Amino acid sequence: MRIVIVTGMSGAGKSTALRNMEDLGYFCVDNLPVLLLEKLADMIQDSSFTNDKVAIGIDIRSGKELDNLSNVLAVLKRGGIEYEILFLDASSENLIRRFKETRREHPLAKDSSIEDAIRKERDRVAFLKSSADYIIDTTGLLTRELRKEIKKIFEENSSYSNIIVSLVSFGYKFGIPVDADIVFDVRFMPNPYYDENLRPLTGNDDKIKDYVMSTEESWTFTDKLYDMLEFLIPEYIEKEGKHHLTVAIGCTGGRHRSVAVTNIMYDKLAKLPYSVKKYHRDISYDKYVKGEE
Repeated sequence: MRIVIVTGMSGAGKSTALRNMEDLGYFCVDNLPVLLLEKLADMIQDSSFTNDKVAIGIDIRSGKELDNLSNVLAVLKRGGIEYEILFLDASSENLIRRFKETRREHPLAKDSSIEDAIRKERDRVAFLKSSADYIIDTTGLLTRELRKEIKKIFEENSSYSNIIVSLVSFGYKFGIPVDADIVFDVRFMPNPYYDENLRPLTGNDDKIKDYVMSTEESWTFTDKLYDMLEFLIPEYIEKEGKHHLTVAIGCTGGRHRSVAVTNIMYDKLAKLPYSVKKYHRDISYDKYVKGEE
């Protein structure tokens, strides 16, 4: 029997996570009153309950009952009922934007602003985050990317490190990504823009990659960048408590060098026990033709 408590911040994707788990064959119950959790756990332990995978959504909507959840979970443990906690989180800025876009009201925002409601909710659910088995930061995650993370944990049973590393290529003339935690500049590398045959291509093409990586300095940089990130990621997890790290790699226009290097770093980091994704922000031709590199 596998029991998963699905919880986290309002607007962070709990409902989406539960739908994905239902697709994976889980019996799902959302917004279960805390007082009924123990009874439900006893029921699903009964031999007549045929589904051996259960996901239970509990969050701030439980009101004052949420404060008693720790005691209820302790009772389950003493009774030999094992469970896992999945915590969905996102940056406060991202949550505010989501509530404004959907025009939904935050459960705690009846007598306060969204900002204050999110702050209060963080304080009240902090005990769940600190004891969570899995934390998924959905800041910047697409729905299909969240589905992939859920599948990795609850169907493929892959090891999960509670951090998502996002690699973003960008062009300096369009600005540094506002959510970047670390920024690297690759404008010292050979620039395909000055070869008219290569100019229309992108860093996704092998010809561009070969051109950009044609010098010893380029390969030395990518090797050292990998070594640095391999060292830094565990430090960000342990010392900063980060669950989403954005690494931005920039060149002038964001179409050639930064794309090629981002792809190389993605292939390298994907071999480590982290969730890694990549995004080429400025690769589109429409942006590229606005000015010369």
